[in-house]
Amino acid sequence: CHYLGGGLHGRQKRVKAQSESSKSVVNSVLISREMPVFPGFLEIIRVVSENTGGTFMLEKIFHLKENHTDVKTELMAGVTTFMTMAYILAVNPSILSASGMDANAVLIATSLASFVGTALMALLANYPFALAPGMGLNAYFSYTVVLTMGYSWQLALMAVFVEGIIFIVLSLTNVREAIFNAIPMTLKSAVSVGIGLFVAFVGLQNAKLIVNSDSTLVTYQHFKGETFHSIGVGAILALVGVLITAILLVKKVKGGILYGILITWVLGI
Repeated sequence: CHYLGGGLHGRQKRVKAQSESSKSVVNSVLISREMPVFPGFLEIIRVVSENTGGTFMLEKIFHLKENHTDVKTELMAGVTTFMTMAYILAVNPSILSASGMDANAVLIATSLASFVGTALMALLANYPFALAPGMGLNAYFSYTVVLTMGYSWQLALMAVFVEGIIFIVLSLTNVREAIFNAIPMTLKSAVSVGIGLFVAFVGLQNAKLIVNSDSTLVTYQHFKGETFHSIGVGAILALVGVLITAILLVKKVKGGILYGILITWVLGI
């Protein structure tokens, strides 16, 4: 699963007790809490919630005061988390459809799986983690198992189902934890970096900053010719968006990534 955003300020001490391998995840969780998102809208929801008994219900379920947080903070973090991980709704169907699966069906399955996983994490574990399909195994599924090895996506999907059953059985014992702890920390970090580079590569492809080349496999976009007004402009817009986001992050503007996304979207209109 893909873990992103939504951490509680008050849980920082408790979460630090987790294994070293989860620290990078927790850090991204805590950072996302600092990002301001539509404060006026959230304030309205908070007031309505307090005057309709919603706060009492949320307090009873999630123990907000015990974790040193409130409804407004949770709503802010929830919206921010969704904005930062919503790309999965586009990327996952795009990758899996290459194997022959229906893109619309994959989109619906991705949405439902994310909703169910996040809801169970909140209601059963009371942990502030948003769960969604990961961005590593889906590429292995499509490009390696189906397109390279030649298996049908139906057979590959059955293998994923069997894998899930085995994983659940291992989770009920100490075997899974023992396997996880046996993996060197350097390898865990390398996996995170590899997935990040892969997602960045997909982003560069979708932005048309890099294109196919018969001689070197990939090459940069040529900002000239007949395709400039259709493809080249979009590539330039992507560069501008990355530059704006980088400046906001260097200036330590709260919500810099979110503001960069919104500014790029407005420029694209």
